[in-house]
Amino acid sequence: MDTTSELPALILRKGEDHRLRTGHCWVYSNEIDTGLTPLGNFQPGEQVAILDGHKKLIGFGYVNAHSLICARLVSRDPEYPLNASLVVHRLKIALGLRERLYPAPYYRAVFGEADGLPGLVIDRYGDHLVVQLTTAGMEAMRGALIDAIQKVMKPKGILLRNDTPIRELEGLEKGIELATGDIPTEVELTEGECRFRVSLREGQKTGWFFDQAANRTRLLPYVKDRRVLDLFSYLGGWGIRCAAAGAASVTCVDTSEPALAGVTANAELNGLSGRVATLRGDAFEVLKSLREAGERFDVALVDPPAFIKRRKDQKEGALAYRRINQAAMQLLTRDGLLVSSSCSHHMSGEGLLGLINQGARHIDRSLQLLETGGQGPDHPVHPAIPETAYLKTFFLRVLPTF
Repeated sequence: MDTTSELPALILRKGEDHRLRTGHCWVYSNEIDTGLTPLGNFQPGEQVAILDGHKKLIGFGYVNAHSLICARLVSRDPEYPLNASLVVHRLKIALGLRERLYPAPYYRAVFGEADGLPGLVIDRYGDHLVVQLTTAGMEAMRGALIDAIQKVMKPKGILLRNDTPIRELEGLEKGIELATGDIPTEVELTEGECRFRVSLREGQKTGWFFDQAANRTRLLPYVKDRRVLDLFSYLGGWGIRCAAAGAASVTCVDTSEPALAGVTANAELNGLSGRVATLRGDAFEVLKSLREAGERFDVALVDPPAFIKRRKDQKEGALAYRRINQAAMQLLTRDGLLVSSSCSHHMSGEGLLGLINQGARHIDRSLQLLETGGQGPDHPVHPAIPETAYLKTFFLRVLPTF
């Protein structure tokens, strides 16, 4: 089968194929030879054969002229274009990894580019799936994708959480809809020794933050008999696991009343109501109030939403990371532990660590870096696609200056 001739060609300018040859899968609009292949000739999400400047096939993908990332490469094999068969194959490969590593079916089952399916995210909650289609190419394949997911994973229900702002960059509408089957008001998941109830329709992101699960487990040896402050707690993933591991007390802080109600319910679900308290408010303001009240904690957890969503937010976001970590350190006892995270791709690990150190020096404290964590293996990193490595978590001992 001559697949190349069956698909329209998208031709790169000469010399613009290096990143694709090294393993990346994004094509930017300024890399296209628009004289030979005008972007306006393509429909959003249309499948194409991607050729280099010498008209040699690189692989198959899809195009969207309305996005800065105007094309994504999906298959480099001339025998396998993007179709239902390829999707089934990639889903099986992705699922094989998760099923080997996770004792229970609660994880990110597909992580976009890193699993060879750019624009597709699937989170698994047992028999129920939450799916995000973030690109026009995946949106164009919606029916085939749902069929493939049903064939491979056999869920009782699939919810499309297509309410992410990323879709707007692709010219797509946002919304939440049931694709197939049934989705309960709440589902229950297990993480480590704890159970959590989450809302897949109304929860943040897809309902849960699976990417931090391994880091939450890593924290547990540090918390026995300690007072723990969990900032940006959401449903208590960090804090409740600390309480279950023997923390003396846990205080969860969040701006969302429904999230804190979820913390209370999840603490009760695990028999931990007496050791988990909640505080509603802006984290910066809560930290100030706690400091003025003379409160002290042994462990402070700082896991905020992305302070730097776009490159132009770099300066303001960096200041926010420094301020929140400095304020958290001011509440720590003399030999305290700060666990600090950033999910901002535009904030490097080195940059975050430097900002935390600046904050520590400003309040006359010294740091020891004990452990460094990233996203779990259900969010694999593609070595050629740095954008897939976004999560940084540092475990820092905070001491009097020396």
